[in-house]
Amino acid sequence: MNDNSKTRRRYDARLRSERASGTRQRILDVAKELFTARGVEKVTTNDISSAAGVSAPTVYALFQSKIGILRAVVDRSFFGPRYAEIAKQAENARDPEEILRITASISRVILDAEREEIGLMRGVSALSPELKAIETELETVRFKLQEARANLLVASVTVARQLGLARVRDILWMYTGRDVYRMLVLERGWSSDEYESWLAETLIKTLMGRD
Repeated sequence: MNDNSKTRRRYDARLRSERASGTRQRILDVAKELFTARGVEKVTTNDISSAAGVSAPTVYALFQSKIGILRAVVDRSFFGPRYAEIAKQAENARDPEEILRITASISRVILDAEREEIGLMRGVSALSPELKAIETELETVRFKLQEARANLLVASVTVARQLGLARVRDILWMYTGRDVYRMLVLERGWSSDEYESWLAETLIKTLMGRD
């Protein structure tokens, strides 16, 4: 095979990949709009494929089912570029105080994104079993993602070690959860900056014993 043929094949493969990515994003954009307008339970996969101008088999090939589409919509909202940037910082952090401040930042980024990206969708889909199932999955993922940070705290901080790993993980999971954010930001009108600052200082005081 000559160099021109190899170059052409790489170009074709890249073009196909870009087209598939564009199709995937268009489907997710349309699905989010439909879920928000009608509620998750009232939207079908055929509704989504028709509105996106994509065949139903293509949608199934990319996402397997409506819940697969919904999961991708939610994942894209929560775990976008800003989350990836902060999560990378968390992986490299070793100082306990820095770890807890990054933990507060991660919580703020995820919950701000949830409010901005899918808040309206949740409002019209409050009774959707599909959305509830995905939210349960995400809580499990969120708990799991905090494991490495909890281990580092227990290994390096006396207060955390006395509490024990299970209790440290429970405390991190509780304070960084949606309910605390909802009460302070959505109900009491705190800014996201105020929430993040308070959360960081509360975690530091609770898990490091600092005033």
